[in-house]
Amino acid sequence: MITLRHNRIELALHEIRAGAGRPLLLLHGLGEASPDRVPSRAEDWPGPVFGLDFTGHGASTVPVGGGYTAEILLGDVDAAVSHLGEVTIYGRGLGGYIALLAAGAIPDRVLGAVISDGPGLTGGPTEPTSQAVIRLAEDHQSPDPYALLELGRDLRPVDYAVDFVRLAVAGSDLDEPIDVAAVFRPPWLEAVAAAPGVAGLDVPEALALYAT
Repeated sequence: MITLRHNRIELALHEIRAGAGRPLLLLHGLGEASPDRVPSRAEDWPGPVFGLDFTGHGASTVPVGGGYTAEILLGDVDAAVSHLGEVTIYGRGLGGYIALLAAGAIPDRVLGAVISDGPGLTGGPTEPTSQAVIRLAEDHQSPDPYALLELGRDLRPVDYAVDFVRLAVAGSDLDEPIDVAAVFRPPWLEAVAAAPGVAGLDVPEALALYAT
């Protein structure tokens, strides 16, 4: 396990399979952690495979008092990509949404992002709403209950998601830098799937495409 620093957080980056070439970076779903082995749908990836534990998940630091946003997890991914160099990302659930943000935020270093079904794919509402103030017991367990609560209702505006598609398409050398392999498609993902520059391949096909 490799330990990376993101501000005050120590992130766990797991080398799941060694190899040469561009790494595949796995991003897990809400409340999950990096797998111990390469998922069956990614077994044919020709290079090394890594898994990142998001803040508050797996072996990464559980902060005090919550305050989770998708953008904080995007910073986690940026730290991992800064360490690994160019990557292709395969994200499940919440990890799929973060993969979309990473594809738009750092398109020169994310060579393909695959969005798949998994926990946390829906997110919260598409527009701001009144939120109750909740204080949870703080026992530093992983996954952090604050992460489950706050990221489970994280805003997913359709226009915001599509903006990251546009950034990815504008900044990438790939014709289709994002692939939507998820079967379940909440409104933000329906809009992403319909946008120019987004493929609709299943996971093995998309990874085979990005590997070349």
